[in-house]
Parts: sequence; structure tokens; C-alpha cells
Amino acid sequence: MSDQFFTDVPQPIAFGGLDSTEPLSYKVYQPDRMVLGKRMEDHLRPGVCFWHSFAWAGVDMFGLGTLDRPWLTAADEMEGARRKLATAFEFFAKLGAPYYCFHDRDVAPEGSSFATFRSNLDAIADEAAGYQEQTGVRLLWGTANLFSHPRYQAGAATNPDPEVFAYAAAQVKHMLEVTKRLGGENYVLWGGREGYDTLLNTDLRREGTQLARFLHLVAEHKHRIGFEGQLLIEPKPMEPTKHQYDYDVQTVHGFLVRNGLEAEYRVNIEANHATLAGHSFHHEVAYAAANGILGSIDANRGDPQNGWDTDQFPNSVEDLALPMFEILQAGGIAPGGFNFDAKLRRQSTDRNDLFHAHIGGLDTLARALLVAADLVESGKLAELKDARYAGWDTELGKGILGGSLSLADLEAKVADGSIDPRPVSGRQELLENVVNQATWSAG
Repeated sequence: MSDQFFTDVPQPIAFGGLDSTEPLSYKVYQPDRMVLGKRMEDHLRPGVCFWHSFAWAGVDMFGLGTLDRPWLTAADEMEGARRKLATAFEFFAKLGAPYYCFHDRDVAPEGSSFATFRSNLDAIADEAAGYQEQTGVRLLWGTANLFSHPRYQAGAATNPDPEVFAYAAAQVKHMLEVTKRLGGENYVLWGGREGYDTLLNTDLRREGTQLARFLHLVAEHKHRIGFEGQLLIEPKPMEPTKHQYDYDVQTVHGFLVRNGLEAEYRVNIEANHATLAGHSFHHEVAYAAANGILGSIDANRGDPQNGWDTDQFPNSVEDLALPMFEILQAGGIAPGGFNFDAKLRRQSTDRNDLFHAHIGGLDTLARALLVAADLVESGKLAELKDARYAGWDTELGKGILGGSLSLADLEAKVADGSIDPRPVSGRQELLENVVNQATWSAG
């Protein structure tokens, strides 16, 4: 890494505190700061995504790339891939991020055949292993890109052509093995085109069967090769398809249970996908935690004025504090983490802008962690919630849930006047004040 790309940042980003006037410094994030008995870094387990940060040139549907990414136009594709990898690890090390994530196609050229692509990926993975050893940066998760190539225009596992299914299976098999070789702690499956654009040519039952079979094959191979990481599914309601089968966390959970896969998979929740599904990020995290399928987080945000996946860096403590509270209540996010699946705006063309984006995101996560920790330590939210459901710990509540009371028994109690409930306040405004007060004072 002697030929550095980020020459304006010669040293790792340091903690400066809220009074620091240095823009390239952390104001809140301190990896070694203890929060609820655990290092801040170990709570957050932050990672940098390879795709938006290094494999994307800033293109959109109306314009060419605007970002300074010279390796993307290298005459020799493998030489460009090596330069991209070196630059990425330079950034990881200078940012102080402990983790990174990548798709297979982010790091290796397609080539003229699958055999060539596999060889390219293996060669780059060997170099990535060396950079990991040199920098101490680890792989949070790996995944295969089953959506960009034209062969996947009608999906991968749900494609009407079984040859496409087979090609996708080969790609996932190899990337799962690469993830294991690099010490990856999770493997993600995002069904970017596992859905439909029109029901006129779609067999819903058949495609559901295909998807379940694919997920079983992946789980079987995980055990066959001894991969000890989590398998994760990333929900999203639409885009690029009109409707995707992994619509939200609850839909994924139902699919897993229906197909006997609930013990094999958890979810990788993206904040912007939650809002596209009409939910809050808090809801998606809370549902996953309540049902034991919380796996990892793609930390980003959308724009409330745009109805698509804008993948912006998180900058709202308020939006992140309550999801973080749910994560703490559930015992933490490990072996998952907070991956910044976010991209620069097309007008953010300075090389240092990538640092500013990640510094802001990490500081926002860190502040949200402190607020959530304050809410956990105070116990006020838990106390008020427990009080609301206290009746279920009485003889009546236990009898209902335990099955000792029938409908006839309950009717008799109501008819003889021993049960005559009155409305009780949900105290929503008080609860919101508790959260606000923690947001203002924590830290």
C-alpha cells in the first residue's frame, strides 16, 4: 500500500471529541470506550461496503459516473481489481474500521467464463487474505451478486430457466467457500430479482418452491464445508422488481418457518429497505429480535421525499437510538454488525468525502448507542412496558395462556361481573418524553 490513493489522510482517523475543529476526526466514536461493560467497537462491529465505496463510479440512470475511481477503467481488468483492493484496504485501515463486506463481482472481473471468473476471484481472495493479516481488518460477510448480469434478468433461484438456477448455485457455492476461507463471520443472500414484474407470466407457487430449494442447498453446503458463520437473508419489498418475495422481516420469517428453514437463517436488515416496505427501521429490528432472527444491519437511510432506495449515510441519532435499544435488549448484534451500505452523493467528488461520510455515520451510530445504553440503564421503558402487561402475570392471565380457562369459563366470569375492564392509558407521550430526554442527555 505504498502507492496511496488517500494522500490527504496520512494517518488513521483519531478521536477529537465534540470540541475538535478537525473535520477528519471522530467526535463521538471511541472504539475502546466502555459502554454497558463492552467496548464501543464490539457493540457496533462497524464495516465498510466494497460495492458503493469502491466498485461504483457514481452513475445513475440519467448520467455517467462522477467519482474518482481510476481502477474501474484500467486496461487490464485484474490489475484494476488489485489496485481497487489495495485502495480499499488503505481506506479501511485509515478509517479504523474493523470489518468490510463485499459481493464476488465487486472484487473480481467477470471474465469470459465461470471458470475464469472463479480463478479471478480466488486470486483476489488470496490477496485480500494478505491485506487482512497486514491490517487486522476482518470480513463481516460475503455475498454473491445474483442480480447485475443479464442472465439474472428474471431472477436467480426463482428464474423460469433451471440453467440459471444452476449457474446461481455454482456462484453461491464458490463465494460461500471464499467467505469461509477469508474468515467471514456471516454470509448474506439478497434476492435482488427474486420477485416479479408482472403476474401475467409468473407462477408464484413454483417460484416459491424453487427459492426454498435454493436456500436448503445453501444451508446444506454450509454444513458440508464446516462454515460456522450465520446465513442471512436481506429483506426488501421492491426495486429492482415490482414485488420481491423477501418483502420485509415478517415475510421472510414466515417463509423460513413454512419451509423448515427457521433454524438455518437470520436476517440482515437495511434501514432504507424497512422504510420502502412502509415500516420504521425500529419495527423491523424489533420484530427480528422478538422472533430470534436478528442477524446483522445495513446502516443507511432514505430520503423522505424520494420513494426509492437512496442509500444515504445515517445521520439521525433519533432514527437509530430505538433500533439500537432493541439490539441491546436482545443481547447485541454479534456475530453480525453495522455495515455502511451507503454511497456518496454524485456531487461529493473529493476523495476525502468518503472519509467524511463514514466518520459521520460512525459518530451517529456511537451517539445512538450511548442513548440506547442510557435507556437500558434507567430501565424506565422496560418498567412502563412491564406494568402495561402486568395483568398477564395474574391468575386470570396465566389461566388464559396456560389453557386452563375455556371460552365458557371466561364467559362465566364476565357474566357474573367479576371481570369488567376499564380502559388504561398507554402513556405514549410519557414514553416519547423518556426517549427524548435520553437523546438530549446521554453521553
